[in-house]
Amino acid sequence: MDEKKIIKTIERVMPAVVSIAISKHLEAVEKENVADIYPFLPAGHGKKQKGVPAEKASDASDIIEIGGGSGFIVDPKGLILTNRHVVSGEGEEYTVITDSGEKLPAKVLSCDPINDVAVLKVNSPSGALPFIELGDASKLQLGETVLAIGNALGIFRNTVSAGIVSGLSRSISAKGDPKSPPQELRGLIQTDAAINPGNSGGPLVDLEGKAVGINVAVVFGAQSISFAIPAQAASRDLKDVKSYGHVRRPYLGIRYVIVDGNLKARKNLTVDYGALITKESPEAAGVIPESPAEKAGLQEKDIILECNGKKIDAKYAIDDIFETFAVGDTLKFRVLRNGKDIDVTVRLLRSTRVFEVRLALNIWSSMILSPCDGVNHVSLCVKKNNAVIRRKRLCA
Repeated sequence: MDEKKIIKTIERVMPAVVSIAISKHLEAVEKENVADIYPFLPAGHGKKQKGVPAEKASDASDIIEIGGGSGFIVDPKGLILTNRHVVSGEGEEYTVITDSGEKLPAKVLSCDPINDVAVLKVNSPSGALPFIELGDASKLQLGETVLAIGNALGIFRNTVSAGIVSGLSRSISAKGDPKSPPQELRGLIQTDAAINPGNSGGPLVDLEGKAVGINVAVVFGAQSISFAIPAQAASRDLKDVKSYGHVRRPYLGIRYVIVDGNLKARKNLTVDYGALITKESPEAAGVIPESPAEKAGLQEKDIILECNGKKIDAKYAIDDIFETFAVGDTLKFRVLRNGKDIDVTVRLLRSTRVFEVRLALNIWSSMILSPCDGVNHVSLCVKKNNAVIRRKRLCA
């Protein structure tokens, strides 16, 4: 690696990398956590109160810091990119800490319901902020040097690790929280640059100083396997926010599994490709009520074979449709229902949350994928009765 070029790149981008402190009112935290998870919380009911450490809470506001993540400024007016799972908690407040130590309250402008991307806004009294230009991940090559920067472990702000691009267009399944099904993230950049808990939302930059990705996930139990969302996904979201004030992503409204040879044999199906619409549980229907899919007449047990003449399979799943189509577009599906081919026309509407849920039947059992908090609350945790219990939320 060219050490001088790496150092110059770090000097150029570091001022635009931020830490994101996640805070919540103490009363809300107490309701969510038991005393053995947060031993410093007031015990109540006549028990001795241990109190909240001064660095964690403010007596005036009764706010406690419950975790942290990373982000980076992409516009001098204060627009910041991070992961959706970093800022997805209910009732949370977010504070951005800049490289210079300036603390700024942050507002979540919009979240991408398909990709794990969120856009934040801060106002700095010091004026224009340093920012990182977005690059083009489609031009990355295997072996190319990249740098991952973030708030490692929620302690070591703006930690830098260097590595190479190890893989492109990777797909992983990760669980947002214990109550949600695994969500598939597609088209990811794989790197051996170390991405630690707390790094979620930080930039993956090339040696030109451009952000080619947003750090999103690591594989625990393996060495040097980390993932980043390609920058073009965030670039589209930024464009939407600047034009409409929010991210405009289309949705269909189904839960599905991709049909392959194994599923064909298990379910006694007549095809070995397509998207089988299926419920996840009695409460989680295969077709979301009042969704474009329901309005178009799609039903559970339908197999969507083609979209606008293109075959649906593991290489081109339902999720991929939304990378090329927009809100208001009309799709023509070829659907297999009760042994007969039928045509179904669907008009896509704007999504405000994740509606397309690809149910992962074959998740990598030997690896724990941790985008951390939101795309999964995992890091710095303890196990009790085989259940994962949060101690402090670090996103990475």
